[in-house]
Amino acid sequence: MSLLKRLEKGQGESGESGPQEGGRSGGGGQQGGSKLSSLQSRRVAPPGADSQRDTYFDLKTRVQNRLLAELDPAMDVSKIAEVRKTIQDLFEQILAEESIPLSRPEKHRLFEQIAAEILGFGPLDPLLREEGITEVMVNGAKNIYVERKGTLTRVPVSFESDEHVMRIIDRIVAPLGRRIDEQSPYVDARLPDGSRVNAIIPPISLVGPSLTIRIFSKNPITVEQYIGFGSMTPEAMQFCKACVESKLNIVVSGGTGSGKTTLLNILSGFIPEGDRIITIENAAELQLRQEHVVTLESRPPNIEGRGEVTIQHLVINSLRMRPDRIVVGEIRDGAALDMLQAMNTGHDGSLTTAHSNSPRDTIARIETMALMAGFDLPIRAIREQIASAVDLIVHIDRLRDGSRKVVYISEVAGMEGDVITLTDLFQYEQTGFDEGKIIGQFRATGLRPKFMDKIEASGIHLPASIFGVGKRQRY
Repeated sequence: MSLLKRLEKGQGESGESGPQEGGRSGGGGQQGGSKLSSLQSRRVAPPGADSQRDTYFDLKTRVQNRLLAELDPAMDVSKIAEVRKTIQDLFEQILAEESIPLSRPEKHRLFEQIAAEILGFGPLDPLLREEGITEVMVNGAKNIYVERKGTLTRVPVSFESDEHVMRIIDRIVAPLGRRIDEQSPYVDARLPDGSRVNAIIPPISLVGPSLTIRIFSKNPITVEQYIGFGSMTPEAMQFCKACVESKLNIVVSGGTGSGKTTLLNILSGFIPEGDRIITIENAAELQLRQEHVVTLESRPPNIEGRGEVTIQHLVINSLRMRPDRIVVGEIRDGAALDMLQAMNTGHDGSLTTAHSNSPRDTIARIETMALMAGFDLPIRAIREQIASAVDLIVHIDRLRDGSRKVVYISEVAGMEGDVITLTDLFQYEQTGFDEGKIIGQFRATGLRPKFMDKIEASGIHLPASIFGVGKRQRY
């Protein structure tokens, strides 16, 4: 058995997983303009496990540390291709000088592992590149889980230590101007490809540094794919397209991980090219394809507690930017009141998302968040604002089999007394459970929305069959 395979086998027998092979050649950890000196100050010491595992990490660590010592500290690591070529040349030179007997495939594998440590995200690189993984969860250095098709699975990958996890977290947040330390122990960030990242560290996290990465497809899901996945029927999608083009205000609701952002991306794709779109998010992740898009991102306070820019600030500012459409990634606090004001003051066609368990809960959540703005407003006044501003709620859910489906499309019909009335236009009904897969049908309820005249005034004429009971579609 060759040297590297023997070492890796010994590592596996010890019960711990070392750095995995592969690494993004593009490297996710670009630090535009940052210097390699910060990397050189963070060298990895071999962990004190059994002798074979020590030998494996000693080989990797010796080569990696020599590379860091010999690389030019002034080199701009944002130039990934140049840095990678330099690293490869030095890597070959070090192996030759130390007479380390490795075959060509073994050299390639060791080089990719080291390159991932210097330029990428270390052990996470292969997971971030693997097709089918939608979420990566790091629960401390030794426990890493992934989500595939809605199912969580533990993977045989681990970091060397909590300090190793912290280096990767720093590499993610530093280029974005974010910070994470004991004073600010959690942070929202994003990878260069737009994937959403949340990190939380001790003393808040008792299991060590925790990292959650929501991976978005490099190619946004198309309408056809979304229908093909069974997440929505063609008739319902046609109706939603008509609502967006008619400048109705839409709230996409659902639980965590249900696919709200994916659906918001699809719906925003129906916005006409001529409209000026302002997007507002905590971490920019929307992938709009239109040309006239201005992307705004909130900012946390600095180390002195100053300079914070909230979603609420950005919503207020966006009203002065001559928007045709305002798209808010998620409302979760007093920004809901400003969003309602925007929808009620001529900014029709706005889109946003909210966490909730049902369309009725969505109304209650918006009501509660509007109260968080701090104004002493009567409940009825807030409800009137909601009933006037929001036209449609599209509720999506992650079902027990891991599938994500739109389960309600509901019209906000108005007020009856002090109560906001909802009309379910489309509804998903589960009819069975077969071989781990939920069976059901998404059907129209037979009710036509009150805003049909607004859709028709836009020159869009939907066939009556869309709202009829008609043929039930199983998906």
